[in-house]
Amino acid sequence: MTSTLLRTMMASAAAITAFPAAAQAEREVTFDIRAQPVQSALARFAEQTGMQILYPYDRVAGLRTAGVQGKMAPRAALDRLLAGTGLQINRAGGGVIALSLPKAVAAAKLVRTASLTPMGVPAAPPASASRAAQDVQESAAAQDSPDKEIVVTGSRGLPRTVADSPTPIDVIGASELQRTGRAGVFSALNTLVPSFNLPARAGGGTSTVIATGGLRGLNPDQTLILVNGKRRHKTSLINAVSSYYNGSVPADLDLIPTSAIDHIEVLRDGAAAQYGSDAIAGVINIILKKDKSGGFGSFTAGQNFDRSDGELFQADANIGFALGQDGFLDLSVSAKKQNASNRAEPISSSIRLYPLVNGALDSREATINRLVTTNYGAMPQESINTGFNAGYDLGGVELYSFGTYSQRKSDLNYTYRAPTNANSLPAVFPNGFRPHVMIAEEDYEVAVGARGALSGWDWDFSQTLGKNRSRQTADNTLNASLGPTSQTHFYVGTLISKEAVTSLDLTRGYAVGGGSLQVSGGLQYRVESYQVLAGEWASYAAGTYTSSLGRPTPGASGAAGFTPDDAGFLKRNNMAAYGDIVWDPSTRLTIGGALRFEHYDDDSGDTLIGKLNARYAVTPWVAVRGAVSTGFRAPALAQQIYASTTGQFRTIGTTLNLLQIKTLPVNSAAAIALGAEPLKPEKSTNLSAGIVLTPFARFTLTVDGYQIEVRDRIAITSTLTGTAVSAILTANGLSPDISAQYYTNAIDTRTRGVDVVATYQHPIGSVASMAWNLGYNYNRTVITHIKDNPSELGSLGSGYVLFDRLSQSNMTVNLPETKFFLGNVTTLAPFTLATRLVRYGSFKSYGNTIANDRTFGAKWVTDVDLSWKASDRLTVSAGANNLFNVYPDRNDTLTNVNTGAGFYSTGGAYGFTGGYYYGRVAIKF
Repeated sequence: MTSTLLRTMMASAAAITAFPAAAQAEREVTFDIRAQPVQSALARFAEQTGMQILYPYDRVAGLRTAGVQGKMAPRAALDRLLAGTGLQINRAGGGVIALSLPKAVAAAKLVRTASLTPMGVPAAPPASASRAAQDVQESAAAQDSPDKEIVVTGSRGLPRTVADSPTPIDVIGASELQRTGRAGVFSALNTLVPSFNLPARAGGGTSTVIATGGLRGLNPDQTLILVNGKRRHKTSLINAVSSYYNGSVPADLDLIPTSAIDHIEVLRDGAAAQYGSDAIAGVINIILKKDKSGGFGSFTAGQNFDRSDGELFQADANIGFALGQDGFLDLSVSAKKQNASNRAEPISSSIRLYPLVNGALDSREATINRLVTTNYGAMPQESINTGFNAGYDLGGVELYSFGTYSQRKSDLNYTYRAPTNANSLPAVFPNGFRPHVMIAEEDYEVAVGARGALSGWDWDFSQTLGKNRSRQTADNTLNASLGPTSQTHFYVGTLISKEAVTSLDLTRGYAVGGGSLQVSGGLQYRVESYQVLAGEWASYAAGTYTSSLGRPTPGASGAAGFTPDDAGFLKRNNMAAYGDIVWDPSTRLTIGGALRFEHYDDDSGDTLIGKLNARYAVTPWVAVRGAVSTGFRAPALAQQIYASTTGQFRTIGTTLNLLQIKTLPVNSAAAIALGAEPLKPEKSTNLSAGIVLTPFARFTLTVDGYQIEVRDRIAITSTLTGTAVSAILTANGLSPDISAQYYTNAIDTRTRGVDVVATYQHPIGSVASMAWNLGYNYNRTVITHIKDNPSELGSLGSGYVLFDRLSQSNMTVNLPETKFFLGNVTTLAPFTLATRLVRYGSFKSYGNTIANDRTFGAKWVTDVDLSWKASDRLTVSAGANNLFNVYPDRNDTLTNVNTGAGFYSTGGAYGFTGGYYYGRVAIKF
C-alpha cells in the first residue's frame, strides 16, 4: 500500500459525520490511554474499541497524542486523541477508519493497520479497508484549510484549531517568516501581525539595540514571550531614554535563531490568569522544530537602494537527528552581520565647528567633512544564535530539553562633538569626535523537563534557566573633566539579568454528558535577579579641569560609566498557583475559565486574577466568541534599580538641548527627594468580543474588538531639569550638570481597537495555487488619569510636571492608529511569488507646546519575494522590502541644524532608510 501527507486535521464536527455507523460510534467504551506516541496510542484505541485504523505510519514519527481516560463514545475519544497531531479522519465505514496527514505528496510506501491480533501482530486489512486507503490517497490533492491550524496557546490540555479558539490567535509558519526577507523575528512579525508595531529605532543609547515591538499599542513588556510554552527571560538592557515604549524591559526574540522556529502562535488577548505576569496585551509562543531527520542551510545578502548601505548578511542552518527509535535532537544556528546605514545630510557651511582664531574663522572650516552625523540609520551589529530541541520517550515518561545560546555585538556611534564643544579637547581630538559604545551580550536559556500520565492526569514538570549579560565599553571618547591626559577607551559597566522558573502543570479530560471537560492546574516558582556592575573610575569621575570653552561634563562623553552608587543587586521570589477549565458541552459551545494567584516577596505583593471566555457556533459557518479578564504586570527589577547617564537631545521650551540625563533608581535618595515612591504592579481589565466566519472551504474571516484598561501604568517621568533640580541632585552627591528622571506608576490608560484577519486558499485550475492573507488593526490609546505631582516636585514651582505633554504623546499618538496588509503567495511550480502590501496609518508627534506638534501621513509599503525551486534540494530567491523606496514624510522643522539629522520620524514602524533588496540561496539535505 502507499501512505501520503494530506490536508490539515478536520474540525471535530466534521470528524463526527465521518465516523462509522451511528450505533458503533455512539456506544460508550471505557478508555485508558495515556499520552504517548501516535503509533502506540492508536494501537491501544484499536484494542479497546475493536475498530481498525489505517494511517500513514511512516509519517507520524515524533507525533504524540493526548491522554484519554474514562467512559465515552469512541468518536469523542478519537477526537481528543488526535487533537494537535494533525491527523484527520478521512473516511470511515465497516469498522475501519482511515486517517490522513496534512500537505500530502503523491504516493509514499506504507499504510499500516493499528488494530492488533491477539498475538500483537498487525492484522491484514479487510476488503473494506481498500476503499478507505484509496480515499486517503485521493485527498492528497486537496488544499490546506487555513482555519484548521492547530494551536496549543490559549487553552491547556486540548489543542484546538485557530477557528475553534475562543480567543484570537495568529499562526505564522517558518516559511512565512523566511519569505518576509527580514533578519529577525520581531521585524518579520511587524509585517505579518496587524496589531504588532515595531518602530525602526526606539530612541538613543541601548534603546537602539533592543528589538522593541508591542501588541495592541501597549509596551513590549506587556506581552509575555514563551518558547515551547515556557516563559522566556528578559533582556538586561532597557529602553531608558527613548520616545517609544519608554522604560520597557522586554524579552528579546531576536536572540532566538530563526532557523529553529517551526511556527509562532500569537495570542491577541489578555492571558495573565493563564500564564502569569506580563500577558496583559497577549502572548507570543515560539514553537521549535523537532525533526528526526533532514535539514537545510541558507544564506541571505542584501543592501539598501539608496546610498548602497546597510548591507546585511545572514546564514541559517538546521538539522534533525533521531535518538534511537523514540527520540530526536534538532540543532539550529543563525548568524547575522548588519552594517551601518545613514540618512543624515551635510550641515550648513555657516555653522562654525572650530573655535575662532584671533577672532577669525579657522581655515579648517573650509575642508572639514560637513556630513558630521554618521549614525542616522541602522547601527552596526553582529550576532550568532544557536539552539537545540530534544526529546526522548521512555515509554511511560517523555524527557525533553531545549535551549538557546547567543552572542551579539552592537556598535553605537553617538552624536558628533564638534571642536567648539567643551568636551572636545584640542590636544586629544583636534577635529572633534564621535563617541563609540560597544555592547557585547551573552545570552542563554535552557529548559529541561519530563511529562507523562499518572492516575489519569497528564503531568509536565520543568525547570528553565535564562540569563542575559551585557558588557559595555566605550572608545573614541574622553572624560574631558580629567583634562588632556584622559584616556580614550573606557569600561562602562555590565548589566546582568537572570530568571529561573520551576513549573508543574497537570491536566485531565473528563466526559461530561455528551461533551468533554478539560481540567488543568499547576504551580510555578520563579526567581529573578538583576545586577548592575560599576564601570572603571575614569568612566564616571568628575574632574576639575576647565577649558577655554567652559567646564566639561563629568564622565566619559556620551558613555558615562555606572558609578559605585549606581551598582546594585536585586533579587525576588515569586510563587504562583493556577486553575484552568474548559468545557465543551457540545461541538457548538466552548466555555473556559481561569484563576491565578501570585505572591511576590517584594513590594509587588499578592495578586488574584481571573479570566472567562466562550465560543458558540451559531451555524456551521458562523461563530461568536468573547472574553473578559483581569491581568497584571509586576515591575521589572531593572525598572527598580537601573541607573545610567546618557546624552540625549531634548526640547526645553522651544530650544533643542543636548542634556546629560540621569535615570535614578526609585529607592535612591535623589529620586525620593524628587518624589519617587516604590513601584507597584500594573493592573489591567480586558474585554473582547468577536465573530468567526467560515462560509466556504479554505476561507476564514475573524473580526475581534477589544478594550484594555491599564491602571498604575509604569513609565519614566518627564526630563526634570533646571536650577531647582540641580540643587537637589547636588545635595544628594550628584553632579549639578545632569537632568533627572525616574520610574513611577504615573498614569492610567484605555486602549480600544479592532482586529480583522482573513485567510483564503484556492487553486488556479490545475496548474497553480494561491494563498491570501488580509489583516487590519485599528488601535487608539488615551490617558484616563495622570498621577498628581508629588509634593516634592510641586514645591519647586509650576514649571515642573511629573508627566508632561511630550511624554503623554509617546504613549498615545506617536504610532500609527491603523495598519492594513494584504499578502498573497502564488505557487506555479517550480516558482513561488510572495507579495505583501502594507499600509501604515498616519501618526503624530507632540511637543510640550502646540507649536511643536507634527502630523505624518499614511504610507503604502510593498514587499516582494520570488523563489525558484531549481531542484528538490536547491531553492534560489530574490526579493525587496519596500520595493518602491517609500520614506516617511520629511519635516525640516524637526531637523537639528547642528547634526543634519532628525527630519524623519521613526514612529511609522517601516523605517526611514528606504528600500532594501536581497538574494537568498537555500539547500535542503
